Amino acid sequence: MNISSMTGFATSEGSNEKCAWNWEGKSVNAKGLDVRLKLPRGFDFLEVKIRESVNKQFKRGSIYINLDVSWVVANAGVALNSDGLESILSALVTLQEKANAKGLELSPPTPDGILALRGVLEQSDEQVGDEERLGLEKELMASFDIMVAQLLESRNREGEKLADILTEQINLIEKLSNNATKVAATQPDAIRARLKEQVETLMADVSGIDEARLASEAALLMTKADIREELDRLSSHVSAAKVLLGESAPVGRRMDFLCQEFNREANTLCSKSSDVELTNIGLELKSVIEQFREQVQNIE
Repeated sequence: MNISSMTGFATSEGSNEKCAWNWEGKSVNAKGLDVRLKLPRGFDFLEVKIRESVNKQFKRGSIYINLDVSWVVANAGVALNSDGLESILSALVTLQEKANAKGLELSPPTPDGILALRGVLEQSDEQVGDEERLGLEKELMASFDIMVAQLLESRNREGEKLADILTEQINLIEKLSNNATKVAATQPDAIRARLKEQVETLMADVSGIDEARLASEAALLMTKADIREELDRLSSHVSAAKVLLGESAPVGRRMDFLCQEFNREANTLCSKSSDVELTNIGLELKSVIEQFREQVQNIE
């Protein structure tokens, strides 16, 4: 089994004399591949390499990647976030105006208090030169590669569990299809017997029954109730699902399409059924197929 899930989580950390960092990767279900990055200010230069790496490793899923960097204070500069400061000062003015309108008095903010607010002062890597930046980039990307490998492994472990569940469900679909085949084999005789009984009841006062007309009506009903094609297609879909589970390439989209085909045949089987036992099998088939479809949504 080579099924890979779209859900996973991984972290990786590292440090040098300048800073310490932590990578975090999380993956959830998605129709395609959606990579979302959260990088510290000044680390946008990593984005291209990150996206290239992720695109090579993953085909589907919403992948969230976060990098936290903590600079050693002695080696890092401090920068004033002008935009953040402007927003805070504007908010303080608005707050003061609202307080005045209600006759409230607020203590004026102190510079120390404003500078202590999160986002006003930021540690800066301005002291890092080009050569140091290149070295830091190599260290960060090496750590990133470790995180990606762990995320991939996490998705594969989830995929192994999914493969077991899907295999069990496919086997159950196959079993129910076989049961439906056995019941369907008795339908022609049952339909003919039931039709004859009904005709005899309606024509109790008639001396005889037109056997040719009876045979014609029975043939028409049996043609409408014939589910052999649906059962043959169900069997074919089961075989296709087993093949997909053994493939090494991502099969999520193809498996999702197969679920639609499974469901179509089960619906037709139920609509054609004139037998309680066959209808019950069809309803159980629909239930298992829906459970199968829900699990397939997790496959890459």
